[in-house]
Amino acid sequence: MAFRLLNGFTEGCPELVVDLYARTLVIHNYADPPQAGAPLVDAALKFLTSRLPWAQAAILKTRNDPTEAGRRGTVIHGTQIDRKVRERGVWYALDLTLSRDASFYLDTRNLRKWAIEHLKDKTVLNTFAYTGSLGVAAMAGDANRVVHTDLSRSFLNLAKTSYALNGFSIDKKDFVAGDFFPLVSRMKRSGERFDCVFLDPPFFSVTGRGTVDLAAEGRRLINKVRPLVSDGGWLVAVNNALYVSGKEFMAILEELCADGYLQVEELIPVPEDFTGYPGTVVGKPITDPAPFNHSTKIAVLRVKRKE
Repeated sequence: MAFRLLNGFTEGCPELVVDLYARTLVIHNYADPPQAGAPLVDAALKFLTSRLPWAQAAILKTRNDPTEAGRRGTVIHGTQIDRKVRERGVWYALDLTLSRDASFYLDTRNLRKWAIEHLKDKTVLNTFAYTGSLGVAAMAGDANRVVHTDLSRSFLNLAKTSYALNGFSIDKKDFVAGDFFPLVSRMKRSGERFDCVFLDPPFFSVTGRGTVDLAAEGRRLINKVRPLVSDGGWLVAVNNALYVSGKEFMAILEELCADGYLQVEELIPVPEDFTGYPGTVVGKPITDPAPFNHSTKIAVLRVKRKE
């Protein structure tokens, strides 16, 4: 199991977020300066370990820590850190201090469910794969083939560990480390096609080959991968830019759909434990996510090809 215990941003304490991965607590300190959040962290740890005595470890990730180690996380309770988590019968490998994130995104849980239910016998391209959870879910749903691409080989290695945990065969050529822009261009030149393409990029990233900016260029990224989707296939677009409202993202999608070759088939909600429940949410978000329920905006697009 893996879920959010407290989303401080929506539940009245923006300096603190608490997640649970199996029996390991992950406490995120968002205070700036970070030492201002120390009393909250201490209080949260004391409360959680008293109410959840079976929690065997806790990691503190300090978002504004000046050191990389502090941002990636340090153990503040226990020693036995969980290395895997099970969701809907599927195992996912964890490395909770691999990066400032926790190696397994909780907001896309319903999208993993969608992948399990829809991608049987399909070919899948998982761009910006991170640790591969969307592709692992597709494999668990009996996808025919999944290709993962990410700039970081260490992230892709964790995806391979997830494959091993589930008994999936590992073909090294399906785990491609490299920059998104030249990789996608190469695939287009070679005429590769997939039944489903996942596009779940970071909200902002710059490499020597291009810029990912979901606030300003979400349309460009969708158009970049669109030629790789087979006729009748799906393009799953995720935009987690906090300052892009749901209305703005829908306007982009509607503009792309105007020629009749794309169609919004489904909007996938973020789980309530991640958003905060109706009785726990305090105040309004920075931007209105409607018709989505969170700033992580997930749209399933059906693709029709011109040829």
